[in-house]
Amino acid sequence: MPEVRPARREVWITGIGLLSSLGEGLDAHWNALNSGTAPVTDAETFAPYVVHPLVKVSFDSQIPKRGDQRQMEPWQRIGTYAAGLALDSAGLSGNTEILSRTDMIVAAGGGERDFDVDSAILGDLATAENPGKLLNERLLSDLRPTLSLAQLSNLLAGNISIVHGVTGSSRTFMGEESSGVDAVRIAFSRIAAGQSEVGLVGGACNAEREDTLLLNDLDGDCAKGAFTPVFAGKGRGIITGSMGAFLVLESPEHAKARGAKPIAKLSGVWSERARRKIEGALEQQIRDLLAIAGTDGRTAVLSGASGAQRATEAEARVLEESGLPVRAVGNRLGHGFEAHFIASLALAALSLSNNALFPPLADDPLEKDGADAERVIVTGIGHWSGEGAALVEKI
Repeated sequence: MPEVRPARREVWITGIGLLSSLGEGLDAHWNALNSGTAPVTDAETFAPYVVHPLVKVSFDSQIPKRGDQRQMEPWQRIGTYAAGLALDSAGLSGNTEILSRTDMIVAAGGGERDFDVDSAILGDLATAENPGKLLNERLLSDLRPTLSLAQLSNLLAGNISIVHGVTGSSRTFMGEESSGVDAVRIAFSRIAAGQSEVGLVGGACNAEREDTLLLNDLDGDCAKGAFTPVFAGKGRGIITGSMGAFLVLESPEHAKARGAKPIAKLSGVWSERARRKIEGALEQQIRDLLAIAGTDGRTAVLSGASGAQRATEAEARVLEESGLPVRAVGNRLGHGFEAHFIASLALAALSLSNNALFPPLADDPLEKDGADAERVIVTGIGHWSGEGAALVEKI
């Protein structure tokens, strides 16, 4: 007899934690998105580069122990804070019974550098008689043991477990934009298949770092000068944004049992990888992702385009062909690499719960009026490799 597979369950988004240049929490973001004000950017601190800086926030409200804060790098504080906001939003904070079986999946980058130590060592090496000996001595004496430990990407998940008591299974994915796509895809798939009931998924990005700005510039992908909308430059370069984004995903049965209401429904997540060296392969991959998600009915697109030239130009061509209403998340938050796809999903769910997309940015040629949507396709096209999409629907 053929195998009888159980029907796939729905997956609800029941909590959102979002921290960015626009503020913290859902109300702050929705008000900022609809205010008509210019995006929040800083073109002076890291000139000639421009970034979307993190809003000023007191980490004490979500990370009460200063000792915990001190041993975290900035990106870990951002992520731990956003995770707390998501748990608050879902009504799970302090519920030790549910948190003890909440599965967690984090999309994370590498650790951050200690710029002062790096600069001092490099300066001394230039005049050292024995550079190798000096380097070994300085690395042993100048670097704190916790700095080496902080390079471990899974410490964000560890800190969330310690601070918020999320002690179910834990996974950490690395791989820039694709790690965010796959983190959500795995969390979604496990709940849909009945292997999990509730999950916390998210990531964080600290954009205010000289090292990552330099790396992006060396790759030819870092925007310089004043802010330019993502699709206006069609690949002018990446403008990064500091952000933390976490979602609580839950089966309807579990949510109903505890009296939780959904913000929106996550209906599918797809992760692919085009052979970008083949002409037209990336464009076709994006078309395929849109087709899989389905463009019937009142559908809009929240694009995760980074601003990197080749990927952004390819996505722009496909989105122009589609004729769908488009909003570029990078225009509002900047680009958050590992956290960007999750932040885009958060804005999609927030829009559907408010029955409208936020207004278009006037200077972006792809953003048009006509944003009455019941379903949103979120794209996550990596600046260098990896493509993904998700479908978020109104409940």
